Amino acid sequence: MSKTISILGSTGSIGETTLRVLRFLKDEYRVYGLACRGNIELLERQIREFRPAVAAVGSAEAAASEEYKSLKRRYPETAFLGGEEEVVELAGRSVDVLVSAIVGAAGLRPTLASLTAAKRVALANKETLVMAGDIVKGELAAGGTELVPVDSEHSAVFALTQGLEHTEIERIILTASGGSLRAVAIDRLADVTPEQALAHPTWDMGHKITIDSATLMNKGLEVIEAHHLFDLPYDVIDVLIHPESIVHAMVETIDGTVYADMGVTDMAFPVLNALTFPEKRKNPFGRLRLEDVGRLTFAPCDRNRYPALDLCYEAGRRGGTQPAVLNASNEAAVAAFLEGRIPFTDIVRVVEETMEKIKVVDDPSLDDIFDSDREARVRAGAIIQKRRNG
Repeated sequence: MSKTISILGSTGSIGETTLRVLRFLKDEYRVYGLACRGNIELLERQIREFRPAVAAVGSAEAAASEEYKSLKRRYPETAFLGGEEEVVELAGRSVDVLVSAIVGAAGLRPTLASLTAAKRVALANKETLVMAGDIVKGELAAGGTELVPVDSEHSAVFALTQGLEHTEIERIILTASGGSLRAVAIDRLADVTPEQALAHPTWDMGHKITIDSATLMNKGLEVIEAHHLFDLPYDVIDVLIHPESIVHAMVETIDGTVYADMGVTDMAFPVLNALTFPEKRKNPFGRLRLEDVGRLTFAPCDRNRYPALDLCYEAGRRGGTQPAVLNASNEAAVAAFLEGRIPFTDIVRVVEETMEKIKVVDDPSLDDIFDSDREARVRAGAIIQKRRNG
């Protein structure tokens, strides 16, 4: 009997990759639900192919559009939901697997709803653990849902640590490509355009995560995520620059052995692993040929080039609502950069200044986290406007 699956963020890069994996898995899965923000054209193509029982659009504006109303008339066998609350409602419906791939803080509430309904949550939304890691772990402890990471780095660490005790782990190493601007001189970073920053050398990702890769904010958020996923202190979580993006993560054990997870740069692999764990499946998604790669290089992170990394360690260690403030102000700053309202180098400055201005709530409730998220966006917006005005 086929398993049921819902995909939150189905029209994004991870969502599309998940559907590519499902084409390979064929009759093993039946798509129950698809949810997107507002890309109705792509959502229709997905509905036509996968015939989900339910489809949801998170944007209230998109849900009220004539295009969406027309879509609903053309597919009467699919139940349609509209608005953020109904995406959360879809996430709370019982399925075998829920893929959480909504980008940013918007994915937190749907993911939390899925933790009491899905048998397995394949987590690609790192912000859920960044903002509310302790709450998520509490929900998981109380229920029977299995959480499996989809980020390539965390998928690698997840695989490498199977069968290891915490006391046997010396450190974990997350690798970073260095992003699209790694060869740009530091004194020229203020002049880069969004188009330059979006030209990632090895990964094909969404706009926001590509900019986060260029600042290394993405890797810093992954450090916080790894802390919660693997219950490890920040002192044993390291980051190395690895331009080839072949080694996704490494684990060093207390005997001095370093184990590496290597593979081609295709998110189909971590998605497939999340869906089929603990099985391994032969698949058509490409193979790594080290003889073609030729050389693998590693270097420490230049903190002057990537100041975002230290901000993330600081926020993670401080805890409470500080990571939520970090994440929200970064989302606001990245949006401002992509819209041409601030230079690239102001992204981290906006985040740092916002973190300095907002009081941290220790042991926060979910309401505290959302309050801090909202306040951070307002504060960051004011800082951005002030910088624009000189």
